[in-house]
Amino acid sequence: MIEIILNGKKQVLDVEGDMPILWALRDLGLTGTKYGCGIAQCGACTIHIDGEAVRSCSLPVSALQAGQKITTIEGIAGTVLHPLQQAFIDLDVPQCGYCQSGQLMAAAALLSKNPKPDDALIDQEMTNICRCGTYNRIRAAIKQASAHITQKA
Repeated sequence: MIEIILNGKKQVLDVEGDMPILWALRDLGLTGTKYGCGIAQCGACTIHIDGEAVRSCSLPVSALQAGQKITTIEGIAGTVLHPLQQAFIDLDVPQCGYCQSGQLMAAAALLSKNPKPDDALIDQEMTNICRCGTYNRIRAAIKQASAHITQKA
């Protein structure tokens, strides 16, 4: 049993320590985080742990420390959409949409570290797989969100 901060609220996880974090989250009804490959390669399961993008499908709950802040796709927006979510809508980024939550989480972590990434940094940091191949639209959405975020700063 471990107490974490999940999307801004205290949450106790009472599961086996070897259970992947992905499945613990989904058991709590947070189904936005997707299962893709099960070996931390595709990125569909990306969440934030203390602000860092992490692949949750192969990371066991026992790797968490008490009080760590976990953010899922359900927790990145407040009363309005996150600028990345709005950019994904504006630019019709998803086709099938399966990778979208992982892409958004990876991009949000990138922008929190570097609010004005260039193409090379986006390509380096965005290692999530999109089977539909919408990488150019993902890059454009990150740039659009970046412009919105830096205007507010």
